[in-house]
Amino acid sequence: MILKYDVIVIGGGHAGCEAACASANMGAKTCLVTMDMNKIAQMSCNPAIGGIAKGQIVREIDALGGQMGLVTDATAIQFRMLNVGKGPAMWSPRAQCDRGKFIWQWRKHIDETENLEVWQDQADELITEPIEGASDGNQVRAIGVRTIWGAELYAKCVVITAGTFLNGLMHIGRKMVAGGRIAEPAVPHFTESITRHGVTSARMKTGTPVRIDKRSIHFDEMEVQPGETRPYQFSYLNKGGALKQLPCWTVNTNAEVHEILKSGLEDSPLYNGQIQSIGPRYCPSIETKLVTFPDRDKHPLFLEPEGEDTNEMYLNGFSSSLPMDVQIEALKKMPAFRDIKVYRPGYAIEYDFFDPTQLNHSLESKIISNLFMAGQVNGTTGYEEAGGQGTLAGINAALKAGAESESQYSPFVLHRDEAYIGVLIDDLVTKGVDEPYRMFTSRAEYRILLRQDDADARLTEKAYDLGLAKRDRYDWWIEKKQHIEEIETFCQNFAIKPRLINSALEALGTTPLQFGCKLIDLVNRPQLNLSNLSELIPQLKEVLNRPINRKEEIAEAAEIRMKYKGYIEREKIVAEKMHRLENIKIRGHFNYEELKGLSTECRQKLMKIQPETLAQASRIPGVSPSDINVLLVLMGR
Repeated sequence: MILKYDVIVIGGGHAGCEAACASANMGAKTCLVTMDMNKIAQMSCNPAIGGIAKGQIVREIDALGGQMGLVTDATAIQFRMLNVGKGPAMWSPRAQCDRGKFIWQWRKHIDETENLEVWQDQADELITEPIEGASDGNQVRAIGVRTIWGAELYAKCVVITAGTFLNGLMHIGRKMVAGGRIAEPAVPHFTESITRHGVTSARMKTGTPVRIDKRSIHFDEMEVQPGETRPYQFSYLNKGGALKQLPCWTVNTNAEVHEILKSGLEDSPLYNGQIQSIGPRYCPSIETKLVTFPDRDKHPLFLEPEGEDTNEMYLNGFSSSLPMDVQIEALKKMPAFRDIKVYRPGYAIEYDFFDPTQLNHSLESKIISNLFMAGQVNGTTGYEEAGGQGTLAGINAALKAGAESESQYSPFVLHRDEAYIGVLIDDLVTKGVDEPYRMFTSRAEYRILLRQDDADARLTEKAYDLGLAKRDRYDWWIEKKQHIEEIETFCQNFAIKPRLINSALEALGTTPLQFGCKLIDLVNRPQLNLSNLSELIPQLKEVLNRPINRKEEIAEAAEIRMKYKGYIEREKIVAEKMHRLENIKIRGHFNYEELKGLSTECRQKLMKIQPETLAQASRIPGVSPSDINVLLVLMGR
C-alpha cells in the first residue's frame, strides 16, 4: 500500500501530537503514524503537566495555537501556581491530570482536526532519495517511511518524534526486556535507517516510579497537599474542565528504607555496569539520591493520584530500577506504606537519541533535508519540552511542504527573548546535550520577558499570521490586551487624595501620603495590589470588573506590567543589543579551519556547529568573547 501526504509525523507522543495538529491546522495534509491509537499522548511517567519553567512552555504552546493547555484544562484534577513567593518571572503553573481522560481528550482533538489522518503501524525505515545537483554526492532528502507491515507512506516532509522507543531497553534489577514503554514493543531498526546517512546517535536513560493501589495506603500517616482554590487554567481560551479536584500527599523516606535500598545496589543496573548511558540529573532515581547524598537521612516523596476514579497512585521521587522485591520491601518501612500493594514496580529505560547540534533552529536536519526531529529523540526529557519542539517542528514542516521551492521556504524560528521554546531549541542546536535536557527558569537570560502571564502577548499574533492560531484565540488576545491597557491607563491617570485614603494605607502596613499622587504610584508599592486597592477605590473596582472572562488573570497581568515596568524595559534593551549580533549572518562566510586568530577549541566547535549567526556562535561553549571580536573584525573586512 502506498499513501501520499504533505507531512508525515512518526510517533504519537506529546511532540508528535502537537506536530501533527500544528501541521494540519496550517493546511498541510498530514498523517500521524502511531503504534497504538489508544495511547495517544500517553503520560509515561508523572501524570502532570507544567512545573518550573515547563508551565511557561505550555502557556507558549497554547499561545501559538497548540493543544496541550486545552487538553490539560479539560482533564486537570489539581492545579497549583508554583513559586508565588518569588517574583512573577518565576511563577510556574502546574496541573495534575487524569491520565486516561488526558489520552481521550487528545484523541478528540486529533479526530476533530481537519487535514489530519492517523495510521496505526510501526515505522521501520526512513525512505530517502538523492538531491540532484548537490555538491555533496551523499546529500539526501527524506521522502517517506516504510512500516513493519509493508505500507509505504510518502510526504514532502517527515517529522520524527519517536520518544523512548528507538531500540528501547527496559531494566528492573538484572532483568532486561526490549520495549519502548512497559508492555509496549521497542522499534529496533529505524535508528539505523537514519544514522547510515551520517546522523550521529547515542544512548540516554530515564526511569519511572512504582505505581501503588491507594486502598493499601494509610493516608493519615502523610501530609495532605491541596491544590489552588482560585480557578487557574493553562489555556487562554475559556474552556476549562469540570473534573473532581483531588489532593496530593507528601511523605519522607527514613533510615530503614535507605538500608534496604542500599542492600540492592549490587543488583542495580545503574551501578553494576548494566546501564552505561546517562540519566537525568534533575530527576534522579532514589538509589542515585542515596549514593549522591549519603549523609541525608530522609528524602521527600509525593504521592499523586492518576485520575479521579482510579485506585492507581504515582509515587513521585521514587524512580527506581532496583529489583522489584527490594523496591517493595523498602516502601513497607514507611508507616504510610506498611500494607502496600503495588500495580508495578519502577523501571529504567535506555533509548536512542540523535545529536541535536546536527539540527537547524527550525529543527530540520542539517544532513537529511526535509527531515525534522522533536522531543526525546533530540535529547530532552519532559512532556512540555517535547510539546514545544513538536509545535515548532510541525510549523516548519508545514511551511516547507507548502513552499514551491527551497528559496521560498522561510523557517519560523523563536529567539531566546521571545519564548522558553526558543531558549530550549537554541540550547539544543548550539550546545548539544550530555544528559537529558530539562528546562529551568535559570536557563533563560530574559526570563522577566518570558513570564507565564504574557505568552499570548509574545506569540499569539505571530501564530495568527502563520495561520496556526485561529480567530477565536486571536480575538481573545485582542480583548485581553485592550482590558490590560485600560487598567494601566486608569491607574496612570486616576488622582489619589491623601485625606481619603491615608487611614486605609496605614492599616495595610504602608506609609501614608504627604501629597496627592496617581494611583499607579500606590500600585507600585510592595504592600499594595489591585485587589486590596479596589476595596478602597470603587472606580478601580468598576474597571477591574469590566472584562467578561478571566478578570483575575487580566488584573494580574496588568499589575505585573506596572510593578515591574522598569525591569521589563531594561531587559528589552539588553535583548535588543543581542539582536544586533543575531542579524549578523556568518554561516558559509568562513572556513574556520584557516582562521588562525581563533583558539583551537573555538575552531573545532564552529566547524562542528556551523552557527547561523554571530549571536549563536557567542553561545557555543568554548567560544570566547575574544573569538567573537576576531569574527567581528573579519566581517567588517
